[in-house]
Amino acid sequence: MITETDMKHLRRCVELARIALEKGDEPFGSVLVSAEGEVLFEDHNHVAGGDHTQHPEFAIARWAAQHMTPEARARATVYTSGEHCPMCAAAHGWVGLGRIVYASSSRQLAEWLDEWGVPPSRVRNLPIQEVIRDAQVEGPVPELAEQVRELHRRLHADKR
Repeated sequence: MITETDMKHLRRCVELARIALEKGDEPFGSVLVSAEGEVLFEDHNHVAGGDHTQHPEFAIARWAAQHMTPEARARATVYTSGEHCPMCAAAHGWVGLGRIVYASSSRQLAEWLDEWGVPPSRVRNLPIQEVIRDAQVEGPVPELAEQVRELHRRLHADKR
């Protein structure tokens, strides 16, 4: 169940995605929150320079592995504007992070891109649960997914 606290953090993710887009990057943003509710780390995509591993969820996993105990990681929540890609889901699983809450799903993104005639990514979209066996996942959130859709529409409209 998505709470008002979840919505607050998801809105921040969408804001970070907007910042990424304004900086010329793909619109993805993520936030790591401790079990106590403290925002520990936040970031947005940095793939515009050509390194397509510079996803915020991957950065969160690396940061968490270096700065949190395994117990604290398991109790933390990762919020993100878009469902983790397989690379980020694997990183999340390997470092033992807890709950994932996303505004828009990878399936939605694939449908939007297809609708706009954008070729699919080289990496398959997989639901997080197909990558992490025991993932606690919640999303998408329709009202925020529409905002994320608009950010992606702007990104691809600018490329035409």
